Amino acid sequence: MDFFSIVDLVGGLALFLYGMSTLGSGLERLSGGRLEKTLEKMTSNVIKSVLLGALVTGAIQSSSATTVIVVGLVNAGILKLKQAIGVIMGANIGTTVTAQILRLSDLDSGNFFIQFLKPTTLAPIAAVVGIIFLMASKKSRQKDIGQILLGFGVLFTGMFSMEAAVRPLSDMPQFAELFAALSNPILGVIVGALVTALIQSSSASIGILQALSSTGLITFSSAFPIIMGQNIGTCITPILASIGANKNAKRSACVHLAFNVIGTAIFLVVTYAIQYTIGFPFWDDVISRGGIANFHTLFNVVTTVLFIPFVGLLEKLANHLIKSDEAELSQDAIANNLDERFLVSPGLALNQARETVLSMANLAEYNFNECSKLLRTYDAKTTERIKENENIIDKMEDRLDNYLLRLTEKDLTEPESREISELLQVMSEFERVGDYSVNIMEQADYLYDNDVKFSDKAHSELAILSRAVSEIIGLAVGCFGNSDLKQAAYIEPLEETIDAIIDVLKFRHIDRLKLGQCTVDAGVAFLETLTNIERISDHCSNVAVYVMGHEGTHKGLDRHEYIRLMHSGQNAVYSEKYREYTSKYYETVKNLV
Repeated sequence: MDFFSIVDLVGGLALFLYGMSTLGSGLERLSGGRLEKTLEKMTSNVIKSVLLGALVTGAIQSSSATTVIVVGLVNAGILKLKQAIGVIMGANIGTTVTAQILRLSDLDSGNFFIQFLKPTTLAPIAAVVGIIFLMASKKSRQKDIGQILLGFGVLFTGMFSMEAAVRPLSDMPQFAELFAALSNPILGVIVGALVTALIQSSSASIGILQALSSTGLITFSSAFPIIMGQNIGTCITPILASIGANKNAKRSACVHLAFNVIGTAIFLVVTYAIQYTIGFPFWDDVISRGGIANFHTLFNVVTTVLFIPFVGLLEKLANHLIKSDEAELSQDAIANNLDERFLVSPGLALNQARETVLSMANLAEYNFNECSKLLRTYDAKTTERIKENENIIDKMEDRLDNYLLRLTEKDLTEPESREISELLQVMSEFERVGDYSVNIMEQADYLYDNDVKFSDKAHSELAILSRAVSEIIGLAVGCFGNSDLKQAAYIEPLEETIDAIIDVLKFRHIDRLKLGQCTVDAGVAFLETLTNIERISDHCSNVAVYVMGHEGTHKGLDRHEYIRLMHSGQNAVYSEKYREYTSKYYETVKNLV
């Protein structure tokens, strides 16, 4: 390989990883629970998953492509790890179709449908259609579809670029002779794995071996371990695809590797045990293209059948090798609360749904507290944690929507119906708190990336305001979680105090701009931050309305009635708390020098 081939290889890898990221992001936005349900039906058990993986891989003639897509679907949360394992197993069977076709020397099929399904045809078509959707469409759904298609096209373009960069190796006599010189099974497995990892295609590697078999130098004894090693080498593609992905996507790649390594180890032991005890009469005979294709098929079918009963063990092994972090454990705990078996008992299902909304609220509260710190002290790990939490919040909102809508189909009492309405409304409010917290984080990203800084006084003002908002979020979470009307009554006076503080900060900010004490870039970020904080406060006020409208003597209360009640001048609690919050926060801001 010369310098330019290496450049092509690295560039192809970059395109491949970018395409994977683009594809996953588009799938995640588009799915909204619908794609998840469809795939869950198609992969509802291991047998269906294996068949699906075999059919898809047989159609596109690339197990690497199938496993890469599976990693993307797992990363997007559309497929669960257990479902992915079956598809990965099936992909190993489907990839044997290519070798069976190659044995017929029918490399250039005249069948239009088969040619159309090949990634070499689909990838550029997908990229063209995707870019048209992205540039010409105004609808977000069509843009998401465009992003998926473009990601698909870019991903395979990168894969083709990598394959093209290393293709000259197959024409080197030394490279070809390397296969024939291997009689040691361990070396055969290693070389088969390394060559396939380099080429990034077990089908291509098998094709090279089949081509070499025409020389009459390849025997069964040298071909068998190479074929087994090639199955291990093809694991490099999903491993690369899992770079930067979530833990479950990494586990999918890990399962693919473990499945092939363990299967190879078992097959090696059994094959050589039989050879050294009974002996294969054909062991030293020259192997043909058909023999290579048949052993490749036999190996993958047998290992898949052997492992189907042990899918659960493979899942446990992957979970053991790649430990869950705190955010993932939180997501699993929330998901377990929404067990569909609870739907037969509406009261129990509502309790579980309420606990889930409360978990979402706690994540939103955590995100705000952390993102407000980022404005002064930026930390990349904190931003990643905030993004993970926001991803959990969004997914739980989708699941809760579906869960509560299914619950409405049951025979419910009037209080239960009213509680479903409250949960849907409160869930939406806390989800918006999470969204605006992420917006604040993005302002912190902007400040850090562009080396823009707030003045010390602006930081001091925001610190006081953030404490007030942190308190109002805590009150909103507390009044909802405990159905506490007392805490709910404290929210409106604090919300009014926060609004007053924001008005003061906006006027001061304008003064700093006039005096040249603040740059325009910093000024825009400051105003955006204030706007997001104000909206968070408003959503907390909405939570108080729903709680007071659901509990006690204020049942059925709407927002306008709530505001009138709080501002009537007859509410002693409101007046007392307003004075307290004014002294605690507003006066502190006013007294800043």
